[in-house]
Amino acid sequence: MRYGFIKVCAATPEIRVADVKYNTENIIKAIKESAANGSQLTVFPELCICGYTCGDLFNQPALISACEEAIKNICKETVGIKTLVFVGAPLTYDGRLYNCAVAIINGEILGIVPKTFLPNYGEFYEARNFAPAPNFDDIVFADFCGQECVRFGANLILKAYGCNDFTVAAEICEDLWAPDSPSIRLAKAGANIIVNLSASNETVGKAEYRRNLVKMQSAKLICGYVYANAGNGESTTDLVFAGHNIICENGVILSESKPFENGLIYGEIDLNFLENERRRMSSVFKRNIVDKEYWNCFEMFESDAEITRTYSKLPFVPEESATLGERTELILNIQSKGLEKRIDHSGAKTAVIGVSGGLDSALALLVTCRTFKSLGKDLKGIIGVTMPGFGTTDKTKSNSVKLMEALGVTVKEIPVGKTVNSHFNDIGHDPDDRNVTYENAQARMRTMVLMDVANDNGGMVIGTGDLSELALGWATYNGDHMSMYGVNCSVPKTLVKYLVAYEAEKLGGEVKDILTSILNTEISPELLPPDENGNIAQKTEDLVGPYELHDFFLYYFVRCAFSPDKILFLACKTFEGVYDGETVKKWLKVFIKRFFAQQFKRSCVPDGVKVGSVALSPRGDWRMPSDAVCELWLKSIE
Repeated sequence: MRYGFIKVCAATPEIRVADVKYNTENIIKAIKESAANGSQLTVFPELCICGYTCGDLFNQPALISACEEAIKNICKETVGIKTLVFVGAPLTYDGRLYNCAVAIINGEILGIVPKTFLPNYGEFYEARNFAPAPNFDDIVFADFCGQECVRFGANLILKAYGCNDFTVAAEICEDLWAPDSPSIRLAKAGANIIVNLSASNETVGKAEYRRNLVKMQSAKLICGYVYANAGNGESTTDLVFAGHNIICENGVILSESKPFENGLIYGEIDLNFLENERRRMSSVFKRNIVDKEYWNCFEMFESDAEITRTYSKLPFVPEESATLGERTELILNIQSKGLEKRIDHSGAKTAVIGVSGGLDSALALLVTCRTFKSLGKDLKGIIGVTMPGFGTTDKTKSNSVKLMEALGVTVKEIPVGKTVNSHFNDIGHDPDDRNVTYENAQARMRTMVLMDVANDNGGMVIGTGDLSELALGWATYNGDHMSMYGVNCSVPKTLVKYLVAYEAEKLGGEVKDILTSILNTEISPELLPPDENGNIAQKTEDLVGPYELHDFFLYYFVRCAFSPDKILFLACKTFEGVYDGETVKKWLKVFIKRFFAQQFKRSCVPDGVKVGSVALSPRGDWRMPSDAVCELWLKSIE
């Protein structure tokens, strides 16, 4: 698969306890089905060749011999099949019986991983039949199932030739529950996919616990985690198994089976993303050259399966409505608490905000109102300033004034047109020449007004610019680019809408009506005159592109470090039917060019609170030279 994806499968076949022939036939059938669906890695449950619930039958040589013959048969039937298989079986070594995960590809046993931690409490009594894995650091080779010199031990990592990012290791059921799981050392030694062959029985509440355990292990280890669990067919003498299979990537569930439904589930793990994350967190994943002793390399089959994994059009916005409300409240509180600390520390008597009638200034005003309420300050200490210029429309001016009045803050109207024209006269600029000077002079004049009003009233200027504008450099340097504290600096445009809409519903009444009107207003800096009908003529998204695309680009460029060609592929797939490929490519080029060219603005941004996983402060998350060249990234798109 392209772009670092690998398709994996967790399989729970139909089995009968101790019916090795029947089980083997179903395992082989599942392997072939998985391979036919393009899976490059297929994982089966613990001891599935004979059944986990065999009890003291594990002490019967007939059963163990049948299981060894079954492994030979699986090897024979998988020659030429394009999937790496992990299957659970009881195997003997040096006179002892082990609960094992057998790794097989193309008819070859690549290695055997014995279980490290044997549960011997409650309904489990594995120590009665099995021996724990040898010392983790021991390198053992032995003959198994008719193949010579097979690697045996808990420290096995399988690495694919020609696919440096695909390194897989195994642990078995209880190993995950243990405080020092083998997967911890295996991940630090280089394994980025952990498979778990499990036989975890079902009791009330256990599924949720198991789900959280797998999610957190994959998050902690920054890995893909493929969990294959025993299901229907195991003995119900005392226990029931639900076949609860889970595929995770870095704390996110990609696929999960329904309880009590045996079968195959698939997921596409992004190895490229995992390796990027590990490089970013290099202090956690320090590798030693000795780790390579754990590796066993094998030839990886390419998969021509289509990438079916889906991505949200709005990666900064929670998809579930229940989560959205909780997340929105958290973000607003983070913003307001950041501002609260700064106001309290500075001793500012007032907060000054330029209120334009647009989304960003509305959000900044709402956050500041929260802050003043938390501090027990009079909302009249918030000075909202509307500064009509050459492009201000009646609608935005009216909305700005109405919003300030409805919220109960101090309202000031200070037109900037006359002052800007005087400035044009001073510098010899023709007002009919509506170039960048014509636009930026208004933005800088508004910033000067806000700064001076703040000085006059013992206050601080609250910045309104958002993360998307910061990424694109869509701000006038030393104009709206500057403030004394930026509450929106890590909130992208697509999220601003949801925050404002949330507050509208919460506050209700007149405030809701005004905010709804603002939400329905086209995004614009309003620096060029309105059209002949008095409507906004300068529409931001016509000039720099749709914010939903730019926020998508931003998230996967900064947060995931994806290459532009991968971002283009994912964006075309995600926005299919909304934008054609050429349109997506056009705006991605714009994003890259602007992101590189406008870094100088980000190198000197005001303080502002981080609310999510993506931020561009040069003091924290993003350090980049202002004169970096973007040609490599543009070339990648082509």
